[in-house]
Amino acid sequence: MGEYFDALETRSADERDAALAAALPRQVAHAKASTPHYARLLADADPTTPLAMLPVTRKSALIARQASDPPFGGVVAAPFASLARVFASPGPLHEPEGAGPDYWRYARALFATGLRGGELLHNCFAYHFTPAGSMLEGGARALGCPVFPAGTGNTEAQARAAAQLRPRCYSGTPDFLKTVLEKGDELGLDLSSLRLGHVTGGAYLPSLREWYAARGLTVLQSYGTADLGLIAYESEAREGLILDESIILEIVRPGTGEPVPDGEVGEVVVTTLNPVHPLIRFATGDLSAILPGTSPCGRTNRRIRGWMGRADQAAKVRGMFVRPEQVAELLRAVSGVTKARLVIALEGERDTMTLRAEAAAADEALVERLGLALQSVTRLRGVVELVPPGSLPNDGKVIDDTRPVAA
Repeated sequence: MGEYFDALETRSADERDAALAAALPRQVAHAKASTPHYARLLADADPTTPLAMLPVTRKSALIARQASDPPFGGVVAAPFASLARVFASPGPLHEPEGAGPDYWRYARALFATGLRGGELLHNCFAYHFTPAGSMLEGGARALGCPVFPAGTGNTEAQARAAAQLRPRCYSGTPDFLKTVLEKGDELGLDLSSLRLGHVTGGAYLPSLREWYAARGLTVLQSYGTADLGLIAYESEAREGLILDESIILEIVRPGTGEPVPDGEVGEVVVTTLNPVHPLIRFATGDLSAILPGTSPCGRTNRRIRGWMGRADQAAKVRGMFVRPEQVAELLRAVSGVTKARLVIALEGERDTMTLRAEAAAADEALVERLGLALQSVTRLRGVVELVPPGSLPNDGKVIDDTRPVAA
């Protein structure tokens, strides 16, 4: 511990907060002036408006905008001809890559994994359609590392190439490295040069961590998206994921833009300082929570617990969609409730809804008001149950669909 990518990683919280507070109004003004989407969305906002008061942009809305105004929906601030690459991720959603070095900011994450200049990266992310391969390659090149663009699949060819090229570090999904190493064992190949792994794009399970550790490998993970690039990364401390230095991250109640207290699970919303693709309060649809304190590795930025599920909890009840936004709407309409969860169940062949709401005391009038609000907002009848504050699970769920899944 004690070796860092740059001085930004160890600056004080006050220094970081001041720098981000100065950068945010400039980015908001830039987005308004340079993109039709934010010119409309932030028309009534001042660049100094507090971040939590600005509207959220959801991925679903961006997909719809791109469909009506291709290719980027009026969200990219750079001329098309200036871009290095254009990608098409599932959705479909088109992502630009600017021409500058390490556009996706993955050098910081790879450095934390242990990759150093001159060492070969065996990059097993896809190089077609989606930007994952380019993300990791750009980070490695910024560190002065050559890259083998291995891409996905072809396990035997991957193992043979690694045996001959002697890479120091693997990048790819968490489980594929194990597949390549096992194939190397089967073929009697020497893959001992692989000492590091940087993984993302899938669940990194404890059993898999233990398997890599038993082979003497250091394999760390990161969290990012094709829209935003790197969001957070793991260090050798292995205690949560440290936020990238070029983003502002909020955890909000699913279905809203309202920040939740540190430690509470909610939806990850990110504002990037990227001048090419200036996303302001971009809702990822992923769940996570802020970890208290700072990392033992010495990096001082805030940490999140990592990916904890999806925030999109819409469910169909008696032919009607019920969404987290509706639960948030009824809570705004009825005072006296701090938190709520709509539990959907099946009794016989009939869908049922129970709104479990945290309240300081039992109050029949509050139950009645919540019941009326629930019916008004969802157009469905449901039961209201008041529970003590702090009794609902801290898992980010606003809608809990307990009905059995059809086989």
